[in-house]
Formats: sequence, structure tokens, C-alpha cells
Amino acid sequence: MIEFRRVSKLYANGTVGLQEVDVTIHSGEFVVIVGLSGAGKSTLLRSINRLHEITSGDIIVDGKSITHARGEELRHMRRSIGMIFQSFNLVKRSSVIRNVLSGRVGYHSTIRTLLGLFPKEDVQLALNALARVNIQEKAYIRADQLSGGQQQRVSIARALAQEAKIILADEPVASLDPLTTRQVMDDLRRINQELGITMVVNLHDIDLARQYATRIIGLRAGEIVFDGPVGEATEERFTHIYGRSLREEAASIGGEAL
Repeated sequence: MIEFRRVSKLYANGTVGLQEVDVTIHSGEFVVIVGLSGAGKSTLLRSINRLHEITSGDIIVDGKSITHARGEELRHMRRSIGMIFQSFNLVKRSSVIRNVLSGRVGYHSTIRTLLGLFPKEDVQLALNALARVNIQEKAYIRADQLSGGQQQRVSIARALAQEAKIILADEPVASLDPLTTRQVMDDLRRINQELGITMVVNLHDIDLARQYATRIIGLRAGEIVFDGPVGEATEERFTHIYGRSLREEAASIGGEAL
């Protein structure tokens, strides 16, 4: 489904984002990427849909190079890749249903989408997506009237309305309280299991990574230092990823032992 071939990213200021990363993510996996801030998690995730352009190497999505795709081909490939952000990225003054329908823009002309001229089939698809995350009753209210957890569910529904085969989630629960965090992560896991959508999620919380992932990838200074099933993600492995024990990592962020 997703293949990184010797992918590197060097930012203009000299910061190394990724260093010759080779990794394959298979269809239907729930992969969680962990590592310190600045380890390259967001760079890796956002390079998959080319929100970040890589410096060298190639990224293959569903058998085609997204690195070298241009124009209509790139637009078509991006349709299959949904994105969920920490800050939700909703149009707060617009209705929930309009935000979800924005997941359909890759299927229609710019003029049509700017005017909000979506066919009935798209509207029904959006309502079905909202129902899947248990928020259909909020369809016609403004997005800024929702709680943080509800807003994140809208962003998940947007990816579902997009009919994405892959969902990328960049720290999707970082701004949520513990209870809402579990609810959103439960939604992502259920969608992964019921629909077979490939999930690639950046998390800082090791406990969440262990609970929800089928596979964990650990990054350190732009390099993959661990890649394996959850059962192999021992404390020793995490110490290697973070350069310190889990207890020290928890203390550094003022939390409990992870």
C-alpha cells in the first residue's frame, strides 16, 4: 500500500527530517509512529500525501509513485489519502455537513465545490460518514459549536466521505482530554477493523500506541530505529527510541509512567 524507498528530507535551514528511510506499510494495518518531538514523525506522515516534499528517494502508494505524480494524476492519488490534524482543520463558521463535504472536492470541478453544488449522493455519503462516528445529529449546526472531540470526529467523517483507502492522523488526540482521546482512538480502530482502511497515526503517548496499534514504528533523528508488532515493543526498545527510559520520558512531560 505505502512504500518508502531510501527517502530523505533535508529542510532549507539544514534540519534533517528523514534519513534514507526504507519501510513498507501494508493494506489494512494500524501503524503508530512514535518518537521524540523533532524525530521526523510528522515529516514521514506528511510526505505520504506530499504536504511535505522529500529531498530524495521515492514513495509508492498503491503501486504508483506519488513523488513523481503531477497534475491530474496527483489529484487522483490524493483522493485516496485522508488527513486528520491535531487542530482539526475545519471551517469553524461553516456547518458540519459542509465541512464533511469538503472531502469530496477532489471529485468535482473547483467552481462546483466553491458554490457548494454537491450531488445528493455526496450529501448522503457525508451523512453516512457522520453516522459512523455517531455525530449525525450535528450535521446542520456550525462546527464552532462542537466540542474538541466532536470536531475531531467531523474530520474523521470528512476522510470517510473522501472514500480514503489510507487515513493519516498527525497527533489526532494531542489536544483532547483522556476520555475523549479514548473515544476518538476507538473510532479510528473501529474504522480500521470494519472498513479495512489503512491507518498511519503519529502519537506521543506510548500507552495509546501499545493499546491501539498492530505495528509500531519508532523514529529517532529521522531514522527508523524500531519497526515491529506491538508485542515486541518492550521497554528496552522504547529506551532505544527515546534515548531514555519510559519513566524518564514520562517525567519530562510531567505525566505518569507511560
